[in-house]
Formats: sequence, structure tokens, C-alpha cells
Amino acid sequence: MPLDLHETTTVVTGASSGLGAEFARVLAARGSHLLLVARRAERLAALARELEDGFGVRAHVLPLDLADGGAAAALTSFLEERSITVDSLVNNAGFATSGAFVDADGDRLDREVRLNVGAVVSLTHALLGPITASGRGFVLNVSSMAAFQPVPTMAVYGATKAFVLSFTEALAHELRGTGVRVTALCPGPTRTEFFDVAESPLAASASLQSAPEVVAAGIRALDARRTPSSVVPGALNRFGAGLGRLLPRSLVVPLAARVAT
Repeated sequence: MPLDLHETTTVVTGASSGLGAEFARVLAARGSHLLLVARRAERLAALARELEDGFGVRAHVLPLDLADGGAAAALTSFLEERSITVDSLVNNAGFATSGAFVDADGDRLDREVRLNVGAVVSLTHALLGPITASGRGFVLNVSSMAAFQPVPTMAVYGATKAFVLSFTEALAHELRGTGVRVTALCPGPTRTEFFDVAESPLAASASLQSAPEVVAAGIRALDARRTPSSVVPGALNRFGAGLGRLLPRSLVVPLAARVAT
């Protein structure tokens, strides 16, 4: 049964561009009010105006670097001060590093883990009580095709997304019967700013999916009568994810290395 999001509130992280901004638009069209979280305040403000003018929803803005310590506490304080009750959460914020691990910047790797893993855990933990009490919303965590196998030259990113996938599938089992729908969205290469930030050669790939295609797959999963604990958009990507789970690691890792470079 499709989710009825009218008069609910969804927190969307990484909302200033890419998948986060697209999720915000789709959810606003469904009638959800929003709390948009990202670092770039001007982009968030512009998106909030677009959503309020276009869909008649309330769109709150919270410029925040989720990789910083205390971000979850700052977000919950923001909600409490404005008496906002959260029904749903899209954990989308994240970034990748690319290249040989030995040459990587240690501080950047640390921030990658704190954002891709730490923020997902802390925000989900902080908001899950109200979401479960509401019983009419969802938790969608953006993982990646990189979750299904180790990825040489993107070793830390792949490991963080494997964590997100495992965490989300376990959480989906724990929340059975609560009315809360839980899924991990695992896209392949997508046309966003992601690969430019990662300085990855995949940015030039002609096979990238669009952000609307990826978001639509996530929404279909949430609308399903039995929401799957994970979803991979695109037939070719699903085939690749299946290979990652079935083939021996001795074959999978070299193949992943070739794709990533």
C-alpha cells in the first residue's frame, strides 16, 4: 500500500543537491513537510522556497555538517525548539574518497567514516523513537552498489556502504510489525556531484543513472506491500550485486578494481 505522507515530516540529509534534493521534491509532492539538512545554507534555502511555493508544504532548513561531533544533538534540539515531530528519515548524506589508500588524506578518511557511518547511526538512533511512535513513516538509508563487494581504490567508501547495508537490513528485521518501513537504497553510478567530489574516473561514464530514476526506485520500495530491506535500482546493477554475493572474493575483488579504475 503506498505511503500516505500528508501532514507528516521527513528529515532529509544531504539535501542541497543530487539524490537528497530529488528525494525532497518527491516527498513534498506526496505532501510531506521537510527538514532539509546539509552544509550549504544558500542551496537549502533555495530548495525550501521551491518546495513551499510548489507544493504548499513547510520546509525547514538546518545548515549542519553531520561529520562534526554533536550533530545529532544539534538536530534534535532544533526539532524540540520548534515542536516538530519526525515521522520519517532519509539518511542520504555521504561522500567518497578515491585512489590508493596509502596516499589518502587521513583527516578526510576520518570524516568519510564519521559521515557515512557515524551520522547514519546517530541520527537513526536519535529519531527512531518518534518515528516508531508515529508508525506511519519510514527510514531510508542510502547505501551503494559498492556495499556488495570490496572496492579497491575506494576501499573506505565501499566498507562504509557495506556497514549501511548490513545495519539497515538488521534494523528492518527489528522493526517488523511497527508500521515503520525500512530499506537501504543501493544505487550504482548516478549523475550527481558525487564522483566529482570523489575525483573518480566514473564521473565520465555514459552509463550513469539519473537521480530521479534512483529516487523512484527507493519510493517504489517504500510503497510496496512488503518493503524490501534493500533495493538496487536497474537490472544491470541488480545483476552485478548478485554476482558480488555469489562469486568467490578472489574473482569479485579484481573485477571491482577494474570497474573502479
